[in-house]
Amino acid sequence: MRQRLATVLTSRLWEQVIITIIVVNAVVLGLMTYPGMMSLYGPALHLLDMAILAIFVAELVLRIYAFGLRFFRDPWSLFDFAVVAIAVIPATGPFQVLRALRILRVLRLVSTMPALRRVVGGLVSALPGMSSILVLMAMLFYVSAVMATNLFGQSFPDWFGSLTSSLYTLFQVMTLESWSMGIVRPVMEVYPQAWAFFVPFILLSTYAVLNLFIGVIVSAMQEDY
Repeated sequence: MRQRLATVLTSRLWEQVIITIIVVNAVVLGLMTYPGMMSLYGPALHLLDMAILAIFVAELVLRIYAFGLRFFRDPWSLFDFAVVAIAVIPATGPFQVLRALRILRVLRLVSTMPALRRVVGGLVSALPGMSSILVLMAMLFYVSAVMATNLFGQSFPDWFGSLTSSLYTLFQVMTLESWSMGIVRPVMEVYPQAWAFFVPFILLSTYAVLNLFIGVIVSAMQEDY
């Protein structure tokens, strides 16, 4: 009996059914963010959401019964268990924040689809190689923030008045979000040679270091595939 149930739960048809339910659940949770939709179809959406949650709980119970202790030795099964458990906890009182975490049920697509599992596995296997790059980036940011605080802090205390504010400003510069008109050009009006600081920082942080991140991830994923 358990063997037959395990075969059904690992079949392609069952996988497609669960994927369909997850997608429907994602759409329902999205519709529940619209006040207009809630005023018209609120009870029906809540009922559908609860029905889908009941299906997820029943599926987990069946998997635990079918696979026994093997269920708890599989990281992806534990991931599914945690996501569904968060949704089951009543979102009232101090657990009100868990209401926003219901959307995590959509992440079950990762554990359900083998292709997505391979992508996540590649990202996880890339973490050891990324640690050295994170250290390099942290050193770059720390040195640059100290320099920026000493160079521009007196005239621009909101951006570079302290180490933490300089780190945040440099992070904005690294993302290239309003870095020219919003940060660098106003600084250059007071310090005309400020480009000599910002241009090397952007080249190193935005292009060199981030490309190293991409290279490590791509290399790890190629090894997994």
